[in-house]
Parts: sequence; C-alpha cells; structure tokens
Amino acid sequence: MSLTAHIRSHRKPRRSASTIAMRAGVASGVLGTLAVATAAGSANAAEPVTQTLELPVLTGDLAAQVAQSAQATQQAAANYQLHAERDAAAASAAKEAKKDLAEAKAEAKKKAEAARRAAAERATRSAERTTLTSTSAKAFSSTSSSTATGSAAAVIAFVKAQIGDAYVSGGTGPNSWDCSGLVQTAFKQVGIDLPRVSQDQSTAGTRVSLDNLQPGDILYWGSAGSAYHVAVYVGDGMFVGAQNPSTGVAEKPLSYDPPSGAVRVL
Repeated sequence: MSLTAHIRSHRKPRRSASTIAMRAGVASGVLGTLAVATAAGSANAAEPVTQTLELPVLTGDLAAQVAQSAQATQQAAANYQLHAERDAAAASAAKEAKKDLAEAKAEAKKKAEAARRAAAERATRSAERTTLTSTSAKAFSSTSSSTATGSAAAVIAFVKAQIGDAYVSGGTGPNSWDCSGLVQTAFKQVGIDLPRVSQDQSTAGTRVSLDNLQPGDILYWGSAGSAYHVAVYVGDGMFVGAQNPSTGVAEKPLSYDPPSGAVRVL
C-alpha cells in the first residue's frame, strides 16, 4: 500500500452524463426564464412608446386650451379698454356739457343785463322826451300870441312859400331842398349869410332856451356843433323845415319832433 493512498486526490472527479444533462436542463430553464423576462421587459419597455405617441394629442389639446385662454384674456383686455374709453368719453362729454352750460348761463346773464340797460335807457329817453315836450308846450303858450315882424316875418314868409317842395340831400332850391339849404336861403332873403351845413348853423348867433322862442329862431336837433337837422320856428308852436324825402318841406308842431335847442340870429 502506497503512502499516499489515504490522501484525497486533488484532481476533479469526472462528471457523469446525468449530471451534465441535469445542468443543461437547468441552464435551458434559466435561459427560457431569461427569455420570458426579456420579452416581458420588452413589452414593458414598449408601453412608454405608446404613451409617448399619445403626447402630441395631449399637447395639441393643451395648446388649444392655452390659445383659447389667451384669446379670452385678449378679449377681456379689449373690453376693459373699451369700457375705459367709454368712461373717459362720457366724463369728457359731461365736462364739456358743464362748460357749455356755464357759458350759456353767462351769455344769458349778459343778454339779460344788456336788455335791462337798454330798457333803462329807453325809459330815460322817454322821460327826457316827456320833459322836453312839456318844455315845448310851455314855449307854445309863451309864443303863441307872438307876431313876426321885420326880417323875421320875411324869413318866415319865405320858408312857408316852399312848403310842398321836395326834399333832396344837398338841395338848395329853387324847387328842392335839404334842411340846411332851406334855412340858409331863407336868411339870405334878409341879408344874413349862414354856414351851409346844419352842424355850423346850430352854433350861429345866440343860443336861446326852448321856453323863450321867438319867430325866426333857428331850431336844431342833436348837439350844438354836431346837429343833424335844422328848421325855422314860425310861431304858435310850429316850425317849417325840409324834413325828409317822404314829407318834403312841411310845417309841423314842436311836439311832432321836439328840437334839442335853438339859436337866434335876428
């Protein structure tokens, strides 16, 4: 017996065919399991692909919703802007209307004040005319019995002889006259040269009051030095003058058109 007979050999024992077959079967099973797992894994891995394919659809819907939301926001902003503009226009219109109303009130007040002043002026002129008429009436009574003599009688005779002649601006006779032309020519009959126009005739001679008139005095209308009409007082509260185109040379009472003043040259 060898010395090493009891020592276990280091060489690997031979595997039997059955062992190899069993291991092959196990390996086959393992491989099959791996194949199934791989297939399952592949199937599981494919699922995200399916979900990924659906994302564009979801993304399109979301984009549509976002677009609708943006459009609604823009519409709301437009409506807000429109309301703001309407409010601003209404405020501006109200302000303008208030301004127009204030101006209308001011204008109405101004017109009312002007009307009041005009009425007051008319009342004043009416009172002055009444006073002047009263003064003229006194003059009528104080001169009604007076009789023209001498040069005054000649002047009066001349102007009365022209009654009925036409009134023509700038006329100096013999058949048409203006007011100052008639007065100038009448006084020429007694050798008195008067200025040509009524403004100058109203300051010729001596100024006399209307309650102290005498036949032959020159009456004037307007202010002395700027009179617009003249005539000859003929006594008994009457005067003769070239009045206007409608009346021509006519004899009228002092109350017909009360004169402003008188001058005496005789």
